[in-house]
Amino acid sequence: MAKKPNPNKKNNQNARKSFGKFMDKKNERVEKKNDRRRDKERLEKMNQGTTGGKWMDDGPVRLNRYIALSGVCSRREADELIKKGEIKVNGKKCLEMGTKVTPGKDKVVYANRELRIRKFIYLLMNKPKDHITTVKDDQGRRTVMDLVRKYTKARVYPVGRLDRNTTGLLLFTNDGELTEKLTHPSFQVPKIYQVRLDQNVPQEHLDQLKKGVELEDGFIKADRIDYVDGGYDNEIGLEIHSGRNRIVRRMFEHLGYRIVALDRVQFGPLTKKGLGRGTCRALEDKEVGWLKMLK
Repeated sequence: MAKKPNPNKKNNQNARKSFGKFMDKKNERVEKKNDRRRDKERLEKMNQGTTGGKWMDDGPVRLNRYIALSGVCSRREADELIKKGEIKVNGKKCLEMGTKVTPGKDKVVYANRELRIRKFIYLLMNKPKDHITTVKDDQGRRTVMDLVRKYTKARVYPVGRLDRNTTGLLLFTNDGELTEKLTHPSFQVPKIYQVRLDQNVPQEHLDQLKKGVELEDGFIKADRIDYVDGGYDNEIGLEIHSGRNRIVRRMFEHLGYRIVALDRVQFGPLTKKGLGRGTCRALEDKEVGWLKMLK
């Protein structure tokens, strides 16, 4: 005897599918909520000086490293300060490059200010539009620092810059040595951008940008470039390591395009995953390690 079809079976299947989608969204919301909670806890600990970098050990360290860890400058710049006699150790000018000092015991002074080793802080922001990448703006415009102050009381600074209307990843830290490394052209930190243009881009122009173009400040080429998966022919993904001013905009302007939207989606090994627009998160120790190991 043939089994009678169950008229509710299809409805039940659809209900299970709908419920499955609902649960997926619910789990996603819970996961995001937990991520925000963990980020908040990490930021609180970081501001209390219990994470986001390591204190020096109790033993003596080279003077240039001590100066760099105080946040004044990089080790290379610290060597120059020592050479010029601008550093005092225990009240006396120090001109010897290999001098070692003991944190908490020796007194190191620069520009009439005692230097103390600082707790390093590393914050990653998903920058929104209409914010200037500067510490202070004389015209009273919104800056990225207005957003950072919600996350830390420490004095941190942006690593590099993004244009006012460029969105995406921007790193902040008080680690002067890492800042110099990430912004120095020789380190060639890879960055990935998603670009939306005012008109479609033919393949020949992508090939041209990959081969390179000559701008007013020198030759430049894309490391990788292609159409965005699932996007239109005016949506381009671009990887580049140069940190030259407005370089992505100028590359496309050179070929007669106007950028409608520009978003930095990756900086070195760091991505925007789980980071809402206009928000920050503290880097994990392994992420700081990745940045410091960049060649």
